[in-house]
Amino acid sequence: MGAALDIKLKRANKVYLCGEVLSGVVVITSKDAVQHQGVSLTMEGSVNLQLSAKSVGVFEAFYNSVKPIQVINSTIEMVKPGKLPSGKTEIPFELPLHAKGNKVLYETYHGVFVNIQYTLRCDMRRSLLAKDLTKTCEFIVHSPPQKGKLMPSPVDFTITPETLQNVKERASLPKFLIKGHLNSTNCIITQPLIGELVVENAEAAVKSIELQLVRVETCGCAEGYARDATEIQNIQIADGDVCRSLSVPIYMVFPRLFTCPTLETTNFKVEFEVNIVLLLHDDHLVTENFPLKLCRV
Repeated sequence: MGAALDIKLKRANKVYLCGEVLSGVVVITSKDAVQHQGVSLTMEGSVNLQLSAKSVGVFEAFYNSVKPIQVINSTIEMVKPGKLPSGKTEIPFELPLHAKGNKVLYETYHGVFVNIQYTLRCDMRRSLLAKDLTKTCEFIVHSPPQKGKLMPSPVDFTITPETLQNVKERASLPKFLIKGHLNSTNCIITQPLIGELVVENAEAAVKSIELQLVRVETCGCAEGYARDATEIQNIQIADGDVCRSLSVPIYMVFPRLFTCPTLETTNFKVEFEVNIVLLLHDDHLVTENFPLKLCRV
């Protein structure tokens, strides 16, 4: 067995706020003594933007300017070149979490076209014959809680063939009436989206009712913007022909890392929407869309 590197953070959940200190240890284990050219620890944070296939040709100028936006980059030397003894060596570290210059630390978010990620990387440089060792560990940044009280924004909705948009053959749609409400479209990211839905009547049998959480990612610059909506998760809340006038609960937890507080900057935006999707027996698909505003309190 050669030498092995590991990074252990003191916080088990690896969640930090701007201004806090990341503390932990770098663990080096080896059967024999290890000769090395220095051990360093690098903290990096970046926003990676990507264009969807449909936008690549349209935004040629933008495509060349989509460079990762670096928000943190700091390196410390932990051990000067020398020799480490055999067995297990633990080297403690403390790194303050501060953005570069006037940059902002956005919340960790794993999207499709926008990706915000923070990592610690430990490098042990070695002589020409031995391979350098590297270990990377992701940590999670939360944006600071929003100041002031979050005002709930309840929404009552009614879905009928007449309320639908983008319908070409409205006359061929079976008649239906669905009523319901969402407790709030201003959502606290750590709390579920709650509401209820009632099928008052429907000429055609209902096959399924689903809740679809969608991320809307916008990347752009002066030349234009590319806006793409992709599904994060889909939860079926009713299966088969739902009893009429029966209240069906709406309950959706926002998944960690795949959602973040609604974000708007000059180069990119991350927004969220929820769709209520009704599938009728003759394969008519009915969708009602609600924009959401997520925040952390």
